[in-house]
This record gives sequence, structure tokens and C-alpha cells, in this order.
Amino acid sequence: MKTQYARQFSRREFLGGLTLASTAGLLGLQPGSVAAEPPPETTRLRIGQTAAICVPHLYLAQEFLPSEGFTDVQFVQIPGQLFVKPIVAGEVDFSMNFAGPLIIRVDAGDPIMLVAGGHVGCFELVGTDQVRAIRDLKGRTVAVSEMGGLTTSSSPA
Repeated sequence: MKTQYARQFSRREFLGGLTLASTAGLLGLQPGSVAAEPPPETTRLRIGQTAAICVPHLYLAQEFLPSEGFTDVQFVQIPGQLFVKPIVAGEVDFSMNFAGPLIIRVDAGDPIMLVAGGHVGCFELVGTDQVRAIRDLKGRTVAVSEMGGLTTSSSPA
């Protein structure tokens, strides 16, 4: 088995580095302090809350938000699964939501800003042996939890 060692400095490289460090010390060069970012314009943050498995990161972030300048963090309980209406109404500052309904509302002119993508493949189609793909739902009865909602269920034909 071959043992690897860190590359050793040549005498020339070592003396060059030592000379540079000594010169910087003699000239009084010191690293400057780093300026912190200014605090946020608002200290209140209202986060949409729902019972879903894909949002626990919002609850984990609560611990770190005060160090970023957010001193008033509120979780706003929203019935249903869509936060589009509360965001447009100004009741919620941000939340995690499926992109489809948001894009439709942005296209309609609602003042919504999409910051980042959250998930794409967390939907599951559950049905009988007759339903193997979404196209198999054509002509069947489909129930939704709310108009434009995310959760649907279908009944066999």
C-alpha cells in the first residue's frame, strides 16, 4: 500500500512566502473588517402554514430568522392547500405552493413573485387497476378539495 504525503515546499517557495509575510507585517498590512449586510427593511415575516409533509423546512428556518433580522415571525394558518389568495390579499408574505396555480394567477395579472422552485414529483396517482395513468381518468368523476386545488380523487367509471 502506497502512503501519500502532502506536497512539500521547496526551499525557494518557503523563503518566498516567508519574505512576503514579513514584508506585509513590517508595512502594517492587516485584513480589514468585513461589513455586515444592513438589516432587512421589515422585521415582520408572515409564513403560510398548512398540514403538508413538504413544508417542515419552514418550521426549521424559524430558529435562524431572528439572526437575519426578522424579530416578528408569524405562522398564519390557511385553510385548504393553496396560498394564492392570501398572498394576493397581503395576509401572507411567503409560503411554499405548487407552481401551476401560481403561474395561472401571475398570467391573470396578480402581483405574485415566484422566488424558487420547491418540488416537482411529489404527487401520486392512486386508483384501481383500471387507472394506470392520468389519461385513464378521462371521462371519470374527479373530486377536488377546492377549485384550483392540488388534491384530487376519482371514482371508477
